[in-house]
Amino acid sequence: MWNTDTDMNMKTLISNATIVNENRTFKGSVLIENELIAVVFEAGDALPEADTVVDATGLWLLPGVIDDQVHFREPGLTHKGDIYTESRAAVAGGVTSVMDMPNTKPSTTTLELLEEKYALGAEKSLANYSFLMGATNDNLAELKKIDARRVAGVKLFMGSSTGNMLVDDERALSAVFAEIPLLIAAHCEDEMTVRRNMEHYRTLLGDDIPVKYHPLIRNVEACYKSSAKAVELATKYGSRLHVFHLSTEKEISLFADTTPLKEKRVTAEVCVHHLWFSQNDYAVRGSLIKCNPAIKTLADRQALRQAVCDGHIDVVATDHAPHLLSEKEGGALKAASGMPLVQHSLTAMLQLVKQGVFSLEKVVEKMCHAPSDLYRIDRRGYIRSGYYADLVLVNPNSPWTVTKNNILYKCGWSPFEGTVFDAAVKTTWVNGCKVYDEGVFDESVRGMRLLFLQ
Repeated sequence: MWNTDTDMNMKTLISNATIVNENRTFKGSVLIENELIAVVFEAGDALPEADTVVDATGLWLLPGVIDDQVHFREPGLTHKGDIYTESRAAVAGGVTSVMDMPNTKPSTTTLELLEEKYALGAEKSLANYSFLMGATNDNLAELKKIDARRVAGVKLFMGSSTGNMLVDDERALSAVFAEIPLLIAAHCEDEMTVRRNMEHYRTLLGDDIPVKYHPLIRNVEACYKSSAKAVELATKYGSRLHVFHLSTEKEISLFADTTPLKEKRVTAEVCVHHLWFSQNDYAVRGSLIKCNPAIKTLADRQALRQAVCDGHIDVVATDHAPHLLSEKEGGALKAASGMPLVQHSLTAMLQLVKQGVFSLEKVVEKMCHAPSDLYRIDRRGYIRSGYYADLVLVNPNSPWTVTKNNILYKCGWSPFEGTVFDAAVKTTWVNGCKVYDEGVFDESVRGMRLLFLQ
């Protein structure tokens, strides 16, 4: 952060950029003063003097990505990743704000544990941060104490998870929807369906079930049944529900496409890996792409892509979930579910832009604007005067290959290894501080706790 005693009125001018913001792509410049965007200039406007001038000719200037679903593994699982290492990877990938999930060790299910996690974020995170509190069958009283201006929401597991976080008591489930005014972010897979499918394939194949059966165990029925139940409860009680990581075509019908996002009470997210991979990739990537919910068919992938374009799906995120390679060994029952993604999510989406899947403006809408609007984040997600200067400068014509040498995750691997991306993140600013620039980090920068408008 800026030192207010010595760095008052520090000005950075990013000049001659191709700015992508609010469904527009235009030539312009941005003046940063301390931690805020001071002025957004159009081409031809007279530009002021500044302490630092960055020539962005030929480069795209985007709002920083807001990833509303990450697992940075701290506390308790830091052999896989931690807040420092994973936030460092995030800013290198153009992600300037993250929302971390509660299934750590211990699980974040009390206000005391939640505030301990925020203290870790303040100490270690290079990106801006928020932490969701986890719902359980018996912590409703704790959930009611949450300050909605300072916490992103409540995470609800309607499928098996780490620790005591599966909410399977019907009365507790209804109470969360009825009595919690905060946004409820739900992992939706029907537990009984998953268990029934697992026993079916265990009977057929034994305990060493190949990973290609994972999407048949955590199948369309499991996802749809759980998502439909969540939507039903949210509709009944008027709750704010956000369903994480849709993976099936069938689920899309549960979500509206015409209501403006700021007016929606029920919203949906898709993750980059469900837009990139299909079940055909298990043959090559194997358990490296095993995740919950599972990556499914080409038809599902195509439907999810279309749902991003037509408004059924509101947000694109990662569910960044690092594991050691040794933990990813084995098949559908043994290999850990989840993969590291936050360093490569923006460049992967930009590659899909080049392939004609999405427009550049749509990627910015779903990864930057929409998370800000949905969570009502204070002054982030847009390139606007008076907003925090969370910005990403991208070279759209700088091909590079994902290799072990340039992966920054603590776990040291990526499902994108060997993939060539045509665009590269050049520079990232967090709250006006240049935290990343062409492979070089300012390790002194720390992000801010996200605040939320009510």
